[in-house]
Amino acid sequence: MIIGFGAPVAGAWATPGYLGAFAQQAEQAGYASLWTFQRLLVPDGSGMDPVYHSVLDPLVALGFAAARTTRIRLGVAVINLPFVSPAYLAKQASTVDVLSRGRLDLGLGIGWMPEEFELTGASTARRGARTEEFVSVLRLLWQGQASSFSGEFYTVPAGQQEPRPVQRPGPPVLLGGMSRPAMERAGRIADGWITSSRADLTKIGESVALIQDAAAAAGRDPAAVRIICRGVVRADGDGSQLLSGPYAKIREDAAWLGSQGVTELFYDLNWDPEIGNPAAAPDVAAERAATILLALAP
Repeated sequence: MIIGFGAPVAGAWATPGYLGAFAQQAEQAGYASLWTFQRLLVPDGSGMDPVYHSVLDPLVALGFAAARTTRIRLGVAVINLPFVSPAYLAKQASTVDVLSRGRLDLGLGIGWMPEEFELTGASTARRGARTEEFVSVLRLLWQGQASSFSGEFYTVPAGQQEPRPVQRPGPPVLLGGMSRPAMERAGRIADGWITSSRADLTKIGESVALIQDAAAAAGRDPAAVRIICRGVVRADGDGSQLLSGPYAKIREDAAWLGSQGVTELFYDLNWDPEIGNPAAAPDVAAERAATILLALAP
């Protein structure tokens, strides 16, 4: 199982200096990937966790990290596709892939917060069908040749988009979502599936089986669909939850996830209230994060 690391994109440690430094440290420590996420709005009175209160743009952050690294893969988990046009996202993703020399993994979600839909003028209707068409448009534009598309939700006038991504036929498209339809959709059309921060990882084996069954039913190789877990690490926890407690226990939990069919796990410290909280002291947050990064290095 591949081990990655959550980039400093939320709270106290989400600064230019720490983003560049931790990207380099993660690469040097042997982590295989670096991950960001998206949050557009914190509604008044919502009581959202501190991790969501101050979040860098996920693709801009990956472009910044690309300039400070050479090997580590760069992933977003996830961008909510209803909030952006596929043409614009295709261009952004191609740009990050070109600037990183082919290291981008593009994770997509369908969104869940009503206020973000209102903010972006997006619709919650038929998001599943919209997702399938969105992915088709991305892959069409990444071909780098004259083409057109006319669908129910999106239209591509005859033309082409350059530069093409370095990865061919394009950056891997990963889908999020914890519902049965979302997992089945990932198995049918995506290169992989990403868990949410609130996923019950004790039941991950059931999700893996569902995704692989959907892939097989679509005539795809189930083993080719990546299963990626966001690992919310609680290094000071009592060990009652997965990925909490002493470092040895966290490593044992990671190995168990691998035995359940997880192909990639990234340790995300943004959810640590002493790190991803904007009210934390940046230097203290960074020191704690550096300790955990090294202790859990592959």
